[in-house]
Amino acid sequence: MNIIIGSDHAGFDLKEEIKRFLSERGDYIIKDMGAFSHEPVDYPIIAHKVAKNIAERKFNRGILLCGSGIGMSMVANRYRNVRAALCHNLYTVRLSRRHNDANILVLGGRVIGIGLALDMVDLFLSTDFEGGRHQRRLEEIDT
Repeated sequence: MNIIIGSDHAGFDLKEEIKRFLSERGDYIIKDMGAFSHEPVDYPIIAHKVAKNIAERKFNRGILLCGSGIGMSMVANRYRNVRAALCHNLYTVRLSRRHNDANILVLGGRVIGIGLALDMVDLFLSTDFEGGRHQRRLEEIDT
């Protein structure tokens, strides 16, 4: 699976942990769109890069991180065919995939701990969309 990931400076440490986690699993090709250090960077720049690539279907899934996750979510969801889900627990991750076919997981680097974040990423990447009645609702989003 091809994954695109990006963060601002507030999400940088968690992004690096997630990249390490995914690299160790060996099942993923990961494209990092930044930030590449703790130096301040404006989150919209990174969110646009990731969301544009997901919208153009160049990657299967995306992950975005900033301090709270709110800003990244706002930017990413402006793109057609992007369904970015800001999640805070395993329940919201599971439903974001099963019911909403979320293609970008958004996490708050100052909100979620590393252990939970890695479990959330694993669940996000391994959960399938249920389709059925949920498909109609997805189609209504982009009308």
